[in-house]
Amino acid sequence: MKLGYKLAAEAFGPEELIRQAVRAEEVGFDFVEISDHFHPWLDVQGHSPFAWSVLGAIAARTERIGLVTGVTCPTIRYHPAVVAQAAATMSLISGGRFTLGLGSGEQLNEHVVGKPWPSATARQEMLREALEIIRLLWQGGYRSYEGKHLRLVDARVFDLPEELPRIAVAGGGPQAARLAGELGDALFVTDPDPGLIEAFTGAGGSGPLYAEVPLAYAATEEEAVREAHAKARWAVTGWKVMAELPNPVNFEAASATVREEDVREQFTCGPDVERHLAAIREFTEAGYDHVVTMNVGPDPDAFLDFVERELRPRL
Repeated sequence: MKLGYKLAAEAFGPEELIRQAVRAEEVGFDFVEISDHFHPWLDVQGHSPFAWSVLGAIAARTERIGLVTGVTCPTIRYHPAVVAQAAATMSLISGGRFTLGLGSGEQLNEHVVGKPWPSATARQEMLREALEIIRLLWQGGYRSYEGKHLRLVDARVFDLPEELPRIAVAGGGPQAARLAGELGDALFVTDPDPGLIEAFTGAGGSGPLYAEVPLAYAATEEEAVREAHAKARWAVTGWKVMAELPNPVNFEAASATVREEDVREQFTCGPDVERHLAAIREFTEAGYDHVVTMNVGPDPDAFLDFVERELRPRL
């Protein structure tokens, strides 16, 4: 099992994210995963730096830790040709440590370029076309593509690594998990659902299985719950809400009735290592082998020290 650390780009500025990644390598994490957002979920989070610049700086400041986007939408805010070029460059400058996480996106980040927000069905079609374009460009040479939604005209990525980056595709449901198995190298989920693994492998997938585990570490359970409620209550609204709302103010309204008890049910809160281990075990027993700790507690350094001192030795 590989252990990952979530770099919450909605909650910290670029310099702090780089510092956390360096510390994550020091305490023994196998990889860091960064969200690729234009906006935070809530204004109180207060940040949203450009993920690719942060990743480049992390690659220069670290030696062994893996780097993952979790996840990039390659269809609206970015054209897949740009993502193909960016991922190839990241692989080169990181010495092959980069994994490209891709998904169908959220309106929160994609509407900013002024294009209509497609239906869920159209977004899956667009993701398929984007994956085909990225794979095509990574074959080398000049390439063109004519899809239902996306086009590529006489384009070439000149700097390609000898070993191409792994592509991990977000699979929130069976259809997306099957797409991951068909065109991806790995599956990326947020729920410990073994059925998604079955859909992935049934479509030919055989690579790593990434999963985010929602945690909130603090000195007391009450402090962890308060922080999670203040900055991460948007997560309780569910994917159908999270994918559709356009701005932090909308998530503020949508999560106005979320209670601390609701957050306590979704996040493993407090300092008890056994509870955090049980949350991780729920994913590993379902079959996931790349587990990302998504800590929404108030002090990232306290959490990293906790991982080094208590959690990682137990794993």
